[in-house]
Amino acid sequence: MSSSRPISLMRFLIEEQRAHQHINADLRLLIEVVARACKTIAIAVGKGDLGGVLGEAGSGNVQGEAQQKLDVLSNEILLEANAWGGHLAGCASEEMDDPHPIPDVYPKGNYLLLFDPLDGSSNIDVNISVGTIFSVLRCPDGVTEPKAEHYCQPGTAQVAAGYTVYGPSTLLVLTLGHGTHVFTLDRELGSFMLTRRDLQIPAQTREFAVNMSNQRHWEEPMQRYVGDLLAGKEGPRGKDYNMRWVASMVADVHRILTRGGIFLYPWDRKDPGKPGKLRLMYEANPMAFIVEQAGGRATTGRERLLDVTPNALHQRVPVFLGSREEVDEATRYHREHDAAGA
Repeated sequence: MSSSRPISLMRFLIEEQRAHQHINADLRLLIEVVARACKTIAIAVGKGDLGGVLGEAGSGNVQGEAQQKLDVLSNEILLEANAWGGHLAGCASEEMDDPHPIPDVYPKGNYLLLFDPLDGSSNIDVNISVGTIFSVLRCPDGVTEPKAEHYCQPGTAQVAAGYTVYGPSTLLVLTLGHGTHVFTLDRELGSFMLTRRDLQIPAQTREFAVNMSNQRHWEEPMQRYVGDLLAGKEGPRGKDYNMRWVASMVADVHRILTRGGIFLYPWDRKDPGKPGKLRLMYEANPMAFIVEQAGGRATTGRERLLDVTPNALHQRVPVFLGSREEVDEATRYHREHDAAGA
């Protein structure tokens, strides 16, 4: 949407509730609370060294990765903000082993919130854009104390998903299952304002995002696919491609949402015991939901990401997402390879 008078996130949610009935007051409150928490995180990120929050926290998360101070702070901000509103049955964070229960002193709602509090946090110290990713599910009927298995729902069960980008401007990208919309934080007003409605990813692209340092560990179909991209106009794809890689998923995916491209994080043999790098519940599913609602595609290289049945709260998967025709092509390479070897 291009307008001299953009509407606020609150007004957008109220109008969506009135027009389509696909959200209720609790879901609206949940989104508003998450957005408010993200504004607090944006302030902390913006202070950088002045806030004393850069560097490692001296602890590790459930995946054994070193936590940054801002990882811990962002996690605490989201947990505290969502504890007391009465809209959640529970929440789960990439930074914690187990789901976080809502304290008994507060009322409980019917939604489950999952989040990666600070995606790309290893880039914080060098002032590269980072972000927050979140996903909203319904709590199963009759469950008052949700456990890990109650969160393990396929991506198709999501009722909302979004991410923020803490960059030159702070952006909130949101889907409620009816299109993907972009809000920009007006720092003077302190409000997220709708700046692009029904964002659509171009179906074709000449850009790809992948960590080329892992190339020697890739499977054969991935090697062949990227090799064909690098062959340019003289190769089988018949056009020149550019590579872009920020190593911050929110930044890479936002670029692709805005101008097209394909984001690739395939399985590789560097750590063959892991089925992928990115987390299904905290990163892959919400991003896949957002991308599909913008007209794009998201797969594991073999199957639609949103159809994957989770088997663990911190499950990892390969991720291929972005422009529809390019993701279809990358997936075709893998499926044909599998069929030939059958």
